[in-house]
Amino acid sequence: MAGDAVALTISGSADDGCEKGQHTEELVTISGLVDDRAGGESSERSGDVWVHGPGGERYWGLFGAAGLLLRSPDNEILLQHRVEWSHFGGTWGIPGGARCEHESSISAALREAEEEAGVRGEHVRVRSTSVLDLGFWSYTTVIADATVRFLPCVRDGESIELRWISIERVIDFPLHPRFADAWPALLRRVRAIGPLESD
Repeated sequence: MAGDAVALTISGSADDGCEKGQHTEELVTISGLVDDRAGGESSERSGDVWVHGPGGERYWGLFGAAGLLLRSPDNEILLQHRVEWSHFGGTWGIPGGARCEHESSISAALREAEEEAGVRGEHVRVRSTSVLDLGFWSYTTVIADATVRFLPCVRDGESIELRWISIERVIDFPLHPRFADAWPALLRRVRAIGPLESD
């Protein structure tokens, strides 16, 4: 499904305000709708464990993690209000979670969004990915457009609520700290991609 892809690598350090690691953005050209099993759903082992960084910090996902940054036709972002018991509970972020072994980032993001928010793959067009690679762990933000503005629904115990939020108001919410750090660059990327063209 994917056509030509252009990769842009941005390196950052703690000194310049970026989290240590390598950030990579990839523009993904998609023809048609995304199959929610694109990249191969894995029946391999779950990655649902903590990974500890060299400084003792914790990151969720033995094989890394991925989340879906989904924009509606009305220029809103789907946000998830995280339950209190979760990591940085009570904050807002995007649906996502740990990748399974051998599972692609796109498949993981779509699977997690379906499990947590009822996002159906046939209503999603993937536009780009942004990867934070710390060497020992990585997180991929899958940037996508919803072809219709659907009503998200809480489907598991990881969300207090789900809500479409105007892209301009996302920053007004108490965001998951790592999502808050990434949001300015993600917002620039979403704006640069532009709206989904109608078929």
